[in-house]
Amino acid sequence: MIETAPLGPHVAFWIGPVPISVAVVSTWAIMAVLTVGAWLATRNLAVHPEKRQAAVEVLVCGIAGQIRDALNRDPAPYLPLAGTLFIFLVVANTSAQIPLFNAPTARIETTGALALVVFASVHYFGVRQIGWKDHLATYLKPTPILLPLNLLSELTRTVSLMVRLFGNIMSHELVLAVVVALAGLFVPLPIMALGLLVALVQAYIFSVLAIIFIGAAIGAVKGH
Repeated sequence: MIETAPLGPHVAFWIGPVPISVAVVSTWAIMAVLTVGAWLATRNLAVHPEKRQAAVEVLVCGIAGQIRDALNRDPAPYLPLAGTLFIFLVVANTSAQIPLFNAPTARIETTGALALVVFASVHYFGVRQIGWKDHLATYLKPTPILLPLNLLSELTRTVSLMVRLFGNIMSHELVLAVVVALAGLFVPLPIMALGLLVALVQAYIFSVLAIIFIGAAIGAVKGH
């Protein structure tokens, strides 16, 4: 699966009149791998864990700890979202290291979909926690005159979340492709190592920002 133009159409196949892009197929593949991996990692859980279960528990507890530190609340309601986002993004971002495979997060439609998931989740948790009237009232604070600016802020932070992830992953892939074309296969190894670091950092930033946005909606952190 090789792509060249980051913003151009790359259709893998069609379902009737609906085009299915390479990024969507890559996302499906990663989701399938993660689903099977999660099932394998969590079956036969025991009170005294083996190495596999212990590694999973360390990961889950680490994510839960980050949520608790950010929100100062029980992380359980937010753990499935934050954990899924982080694990998916780690795998999706680093998948560019696989030969002939492009990270789906290097495509604007993928990061846009993820940003929309965060956008919807923010309002879902906000309404569930404080009710829809109080949630909508947050856009009128500190004065109703600022309603347009608050709405614009909601839009721009969603776009920023999308563009930040897309720009970092896409730019790394482009740099790596140029270096490979000019210098051969083995010279870019340091850049690939740096790409792994960028991928992990971007997964962490995206997930933490999602939790902070939710925290603002539920009144756990300063927001609107």
